[in-house]
Amino acid sequence: SAYDTKTRQKVAVKKLSRPFQSLIHARRTYRELRLLKHMKHENVCFFVFCSLFYFPRYLVTNLMGADLNNIVKCQKLTDDHIQFLIYQLLRGLKVLAECSSFRDLKPSNLAVNEDCELRILDFGLARQTDDEMTGYVATRWYRAPEIMLNWMHYNQT
Repeated sequence: SAYDTKTRQKVAVKKLSRPFQSLIHARRTYRELRLLKHMKHENVCFFVFCSLFYFPRYLVTNLMGADLNNIVKCQKLTDDHIQFLIYQLLRGLKVLAECSSFRDLKPSNLAVNEDCELRILDFGLARQTDDEMTGYVATRWYRAPEIMLNWMHYNQT
């Protein structure tokens, strides 16, 4: 993490390792930046800054705290916490659906802060539904049923 002197808030810094190494890497980088820049919702991670023209290249987003995967490993959540997290997740998913984009959701892609506020993050593999679909990219245990059932109909790009 780092401190943004303009907003006076802590931010998350993601190092983009070789974002233009290949056409596939460039597309993933572009997709993530495009989606982050247009997502304006309290349950979706938001874009702060990107340094594509300087080395090393970094993506700066708002800092959230821990991801849900680490939280459930360390502590038992109450029913109220679970209900509130699911509510926020559904709100974030609604925004993504309205933007015709989706991603492979898994606990490590859901950040939660100390106030139990949830945000969906990491849009590296997110797609808009008008993009060509790639088969079997999502993490196996968190694949959407439609990907598992229809993966042969997806384009192999």
